[in-house]
Amino acid sequence: MKMNRLTTLIMIAMVLGVIVGYACNTMAGGPAAAKEIAGYFGILTDIFLRLIKMIIAPLVFATLVVGLAGMGDSKTVGRIGAKALGWFVAASLCSLALGLVFANLLQPGANLGVPLPELGAAVGLKTSALNLKDFITHVFPKNFFEAMAANEILQILVFAVFFGLALGHLHNQAARSLVNTMEEVVHVMLKVTDYVMRFAPIGVFGAVAGIITTQGLGMLVVFGKLLASFYIALAVLWLVLIAAGYFVLGKEVFRLLKLVRSPMLLGFSTASSESAYPKLMEQLEKFGVKDRITGFVLPLGYSFNLDGSMLYCAFAALFIGQAYGIDLSLGTQITMLLVLMISSKGVAGVPRSSLVVVAAVLPMFGLPEAGLLLILGIDHFLDMGRTATNVLGNAIATAVVAKWEKAIDPVDESLADVDDALPVAGEDAVPVTA
Repeated sequence: MKMNRLTTLIMIAMVLGVIVGYACNTMAGGPAAAKEIAGYFGILTDIFLRLIKMIIAPLVFATLVVGLAGMGDSKTVGRIGAKALGWFVAASLCSLALGLVFANLLQPGANLGVPLPELGAAVGLKTSALNLKDFITHVFPKNFFEAMAANEILQILVFAVFFGLALGHLHNQAARSLVNTMEEVVHVMLKVTDYVMRFAPIGVFGAVAGIITTQGLGMLVVFGKLLASFYIALAVLWLVLIAAGYFVLGKEVFRLLKLVRSPMLLGFSTASSESAYPKLMEQLEKFGVKDRITGFVLPLGYSFNLDGSMLYCAFAALFIGQAYGIDLSLGTQITMLLVLMISSKGVAGVPRSSLVVVAAVLPMFGLPEAGLLLILGIDHFLDMGRTATNVLGNAIATAVVAKWEKAIDPVDESLADVDDALPVAGEDAVPVTA
């Protein structure tokens, strides 16, 4: 099968970004000049990510309200939520465990061969954001419009649950009309998504060219062992997630993988899960997952099911310990795993949340916070892998919960194999089947 047009354009943009970024890095007079040049590339990425953020809040809200209005009662919502959270916890523990296993097995921090940062050096991360009490309070919105403006997914979800259930219990013409209106909003936002996705290759080019301009390719050589070890661990995690999906979905999991390759590549190239969200919703609908499941489980997953980030947290903590020659017993490592598991759930929406979690946990186990400075230079390249893994994990989790709920519609095989190419000028996009 041919790769669809969006995937092809994104891959071309990545290659061009590497070439142009390397040329700019080579010709730049120094780090300051390289940073200034990268700033211009960053304009392209910022515009694309702003367009993505523009559509996420209305898309999430409209999809949630329509889905919840059709569920009928709060018991159904609770049952679906419990199944989703159960899967999320199991996947997170598995991801953390794999991080610990491969960090111990491959020893990426041993004999690093680079100068270590001073133990008292500051990393500039706001670890005060890691506060479970504040997080729980923050989940509940004080102003719906403020939550929409700030793209606070969990706050939007909480309001949508109340709004959707209330709408579902009002059996009158006005309520039905409002549900129909929200359904039309979903279709309009998916059409807007198609338009925004036309800018994806440009945003990808800017992201890749900018990071290569500032960091160069030499950084990949210096930290090659860390990068290789991390991506090996991610590859094993992918196999575990796919195997778990196969256990529930059967051979359909491979059709799902084919459908989600575009959002995964988009997340990988931009290192932003948000950039993949609208396209992932669209592809899950093509897989046959009903909107009420996608609209509820996917926003939850974006806050609680970050499989790649979980593996990264465990991996980074042990890498720093190895770099500074600090040995941690197996019992201490298991305790760290559990602390990371709990701590990571309190940073939804925090910028660079994975780094914040690691920075907060390191002092608890006698590891120097300054060790994060070793990782910051190549964190973007690590972030690319963990973001793509987060997208894969959420796609499989949503499909699995839909299977458990018998909420996957049969798909016409002739439509399932349609190449979801970007529409060309003068043509409409292939309509998304309900």
